[in-house]
Amino acid sequence: MDYETIQVSKEGMIGTITLNRPQAMNALSNKLVTELISALADFEKDEGVRCLVITGSEKAFSAGADIKEMAGMTAVQMTMTGHFFPLWDKVGRYPKPIVGALSGFVLGGGLELAMSFDVLVASETAQFGQPEIDIGVMPGGGGTQRLTRAVGKYKAMEMILTGERIGAEEAKTLGLVSRVVPKESYLEEAKKVANEIASKSPVAVRHAKMAINKAFEMGLGGGIDFERELFYLLFASEDKNEGMNAFMEKRKPAFKGK
Repeated sequence: MDYETIQVSKEGMIGTITLNRPQAMNALSNKLVTELISALADFEKDEGVRCLVITGSEKAFSAGADIKEMAGMTAVQMTMTGHFFPLWDKVGRYPKPIVGALSGFVLGGGLELAMSFDVLVASETAQFGQPEIDIGVMPGGGGTQRLTRAVGKYKAMEMILTGERIGAEEAKTLGLVSRVVPKESYLEEAKKVANEIASKSPVAVRHAKMAINKAFEMGLGGGIDFERELFYLLFASEDKNEGMNAFMEKRKPAFKGK
């Protein structure tokens, strides 16, 4: 399928989606969001793809929502259209792991989108922020919730209430991103991580991702119970037998996702 605002490619077991609105710093428009949801759905159905990489440009992963589209909308229109919430729901509940390759501006809705991914690789030039307060609103795509869980209440309060940006190294120190690399290699590094994930059992990866996400949705006791159920369930998979046999036979496992 041909897209106007994103680029899509596939390399082995990795699917890559690149936000492609360079004239608007990859601002999240309705068109881009619709196309991104479509690409995600296609990769979800492709059994040959085990992990995704989502990226933008070296200058901007995404500078946020397209303010020109939002400026004239009323509260009723926002409520009726759900304004981007289908995307947040799609990415937040996506069954396959997503690695974000981030560089330049990662702001507003762009940061909210990135925080819904599973592993974040940042260029040393990346800047992170929730500047919605500067235009008279607040984060509405999960920013108040995910940022607080990532960096803690007080830093999240400071960033959201002042619109302050932080750099890549501080983001790593705070736990907002997984790793920071030179700008020349951030996409290559993200694909390296994605390939490493893709080499594992797809069944085990999917269940592990589910269990980690549950840690943010329930208390410790319930989360441990949920984890245990998934752990036991994996003992019914062919990948479990292949992985353990390969370990004992001192060979590389050939996982099939069954």
